[in-house]
Amino acid sequence: MSSLEGAQAPQVGVQAREMAQIAVFAALIAALGLPGAITIGISGVPITLQTLGVILAGAILGARKGVAAVAVFLALTMIGLPLLSGGRTGLTALAGPSAGYLVGWLPAVLCIGWLTARILPKYPLVLGILINAFGGIAVVYLFGTAGLVLRTDMGIGAALSTNVAFLPGDALKVVVASVVAKGVHRAYPGLIRR
Repeated sequence: MSSLEGAQAPQVGVQAREMAQIAVFAALIAALGLPGAITIGISGVPITLQTLGVILAGAILGARKGVAAVAVFLALTMIGLPLLSGGRTGLTALAGPSAGYLVGWLPAVLCIGWLTARILPKYPLVLGILINAFGGIAVVYLFGTAGLVLRTDMGIGAALSTNVAFLPGDALKVVVASVVAKGVHRAYPGLIRR
């Protein structure tokens, strides 16, 4: 009986640790919204730091836990908590032009987490940057562009060109997230399991 209890104890600890990691990253995404947002151009889509949290969630936690962290954060915004930059709720954001970008966070974190698991345990920085750029920029922009076309009277060309203003900041977020993820994976190997 005691050997059975001992075998079950680590499982509970792992689950509690994973829940704590998910909660911490959901809180990180919320905290990155505190500085507010800068809206540029006519699209009405704000520049925020919250995509940095989404990229970090995928790059550090992996696909399963990263998606869970983003989903928890989005669920909290959908029930009315003003956690999005500028004090917006999820329902407010989904009604506006930034809806596609917000929806794109889930496939972005999934892609980043899944691809990051394939380059571990070493986490080569260049590959990390490419993975984070693919998920954090290409995937998010794909959904964001689709959202702009559906939510505004922009054509595809105009919606695509709107993303140009976001590229420098998003490229910086990708590099920062990649450097942080490399350091975390060096210090805590095995954080992402395949």
